Amino acid sequence: MKMSSASDGSREVREPLVDKDMAESKPEQTWMVYLSTFVAVCGSFAFGSCAGYSSPAQAAIRNDLSLTIAEFSLFGSLLTFGAMIGAITSGPIADLVGRKGAMRVSSAFCVVGWLAIFFAKGVVALDLGRLATGYGMGAFSYVVPIFIAEIAPKTFRGALTTLNQILICTGVSVSFIIGTMVTWRVLALIGLIPCAVSILGLFCIPESPRWLAKMGRDTEFEAALRKLRGKKANISEEAAEIQDYIETLERLPKAKALDLFQRRYIRSVFIAFGLMVFQQFGGINGICFYTSSIFEQAGFPTRLGMIIYAVLQVVITALNAPIVDKAGRKPLLLVSATGLVIGCLITAVSFYLKVHDMAHKAVPILAVVGIMVYIASFSAGMGAMPWVVMSEIFPINIKGVAGGMATLVNWFGAWAVSYTFNFLMSWSSYGTFVIYAVINALAIVFVIAVVPETKGKTLEQIQAVVNP
Repeated sequence: MKMSSASDGSREVREPLVDKDMAESKPEQTWMVYLSTFVAVCGSFAFGSCAGYSSPAQAAIRNDLSLTIAEFSLFGSLLTFGAMIGAITSGPIADLVGRKGAMRVSSAFCVVGWLAIFFAKGVVALDLGRLATGYGMGAFSYVVPIFIAEIAPKTFRGALTTLNQILICTGVSVSFIIGTMVTWRVLALIGLIPCAVSILGLFCIPESPRWLAKMGRDTEFEAALRKLRGKKANISEEAAEIQDYIETLERLPKAKALDLFQRRYIRSVFIAFGLMVFQQFGGINGICFYTSSIFEQAGFPTRLGMIIYAVLQVVITALNAPIVDKAGRKPLLLVSATGLVIGCLITAVSFYLKVHDMAHKAVPILAVVGIMVYIASFSAGMGAMPWVVMSEIFPINIKGVAGGMATLVNWFGAWAVSYTFNFLMSWSSYGTFVIYAVINALAIVFVIAVVPETKGKTLEQIQAVVNP
């Protein structure tokens, strides 16, 4: 780690001296990390449950509460609006009350939201419930990957952080499947389960050691790190490295939003914000929210297409987790973005053939192949990696402000793409996918030119490279 000094200007990063075999071979040294990650990703599952709720519940809610299309559209959009508010406030909350405290707040908002939806007799309670679950969802989207990155050993930090995306995908798929079998009120009650597990589980796991160190709670910091690494692990070098880094940051002024654009932080901000922009404006939420409409327009059986889509998303994301810390973040982003370009172009060809009344039998096949290539590619890298990199790339003194802003950028992109998708499809169905292909091609250039590899590095070492 490079540190300012009046005499020598900097000194090199110190590698932790804990023996790798010692850190990985004894089960008692990693089980608390796994438990803590499990509790955290219950929030990710809650996120997915919120996102996947409206699709299977749409018809029943409209019939039971006599909602117009406009009223249900408002109900759906309030989720993203609430998530934007959650993104803005989650960073400061996580810095003020800790990562565990922020997850408690997120879970509480989701619980209140689900109960409001369950008891709703009209549109007001329904909308307030949706807004509350959206807030919890937006807050979870920031604090979960940050917490996991701060507690995990560097050797498998990427794989554990990827679990965030796996559980989001699983939550969406489970909501979709269960929603076809139960009423919308029962589905809202089921949404309470991951929130309850999260709230109870937070009592059993330690706080982020890096946050405790930042707050000057040294005794609790060492106890938390010891609990995470195991009684027999040598934590002295890791603890010293974290403390040295925190002491360096404490000499810097407290970060505000405008501080993100200072020269010392601008590269971290550009990397994280850029990945969030390309993740969303590459079309994922337009395609995700309107997959059934895409299949219907292409003449492919909608229900079958949706089931294949849901299963493929979870399977590919899960298969991707073990290789994150072997292949690295950058190669996965490049492979993923390349696949997104191919998937968009195949789908564009399908709609081009349909518009020009050519090759009728090939249209539905090309459409489903294109969408499946797209979602498989997104799940293989672009879905999880921006969150992994975001959780690693910011110095801890600006992590709250910067992470919250990056999450806001992501949610704004989600809203913009989902809102404009139908307008673009009305303008030109194949042109829409050509636009997304171009944006994903630009993402490839961005990753090659700007994004560093963070595989196998401590958070402190990453900062020495990104913000020297």
